[in-house]
Amino acid sequence: MKVLMINGSPHVKGTTSAALAELAESLKQEGIETEIVQVGNKDIRGCIACYSCLKNGKCVFDDLVNEVASKFEACDGLVVASPVYYASANGTLISFLDRLFYSCRADKRMKVGAAVATARRAGTTFTFDEMNKYFTISQMPVVSGRYWNDIFGGSAQDAQKDAEGMQNMRILGRNMAFLMRAIAAEKEKNGLPEMEEITFTSFADGK
Repeated sequence: MKVLMINGSPHVKGTTSAALAELAESLKQEGIETEIVQVGNKDIRGCIACYSCLKNGKCVFDDLVNEVASKFEACDGLVVASPVYYASANGTLISFLDRLFYSCRADKRMKVGAAVATARRAGTTFTFDEMNKYFTISQMPVVSGRYWNDIFGGSAQDAQKDAEGMQNMRILGRNMAFLMRAIAAEKEKNGLPEMEEITFTSFADGK
């Protein structure tokens, strides 16, 4: 089994990286393979709502989004991590996620998702909620730890001193491995839940 990790920080060896490293080690102890993709230091433009991906099966902007789409399709779990910028996630990461989740037409149901937010001081809970929305709109079960998945510190060295945050990364890893295995066993036995044709409500005509 494999977990794909998206690092939304522009700093390759920063606080967010320290959090993901602790989480990756926890998953490794559970026999889960991980791969970290650095996004925050890349030039990623936002979605322009051209809908080309609906016809072509990939984003019209052929960059890291299309490269990661195949990794997203193949993984069993996804971790999205971001530093806090003005009490929200890194803008580059959000542009990346908007395009990835919309343009990647692969079935995302029952892939597990987890969000991790890092900050020097505050803003993690909103950032955490912001990133979880990508999972909940995609029928992806959200994995929790024993607290909100956040780490505090202005540097990787500071983050290592956040004993509670680091412990939660280890708990999150074990919980993620457990849930992935449970879903895989149920999927093998009974398949995925039945899908209905999607219904769209039009508030303009009251239907």
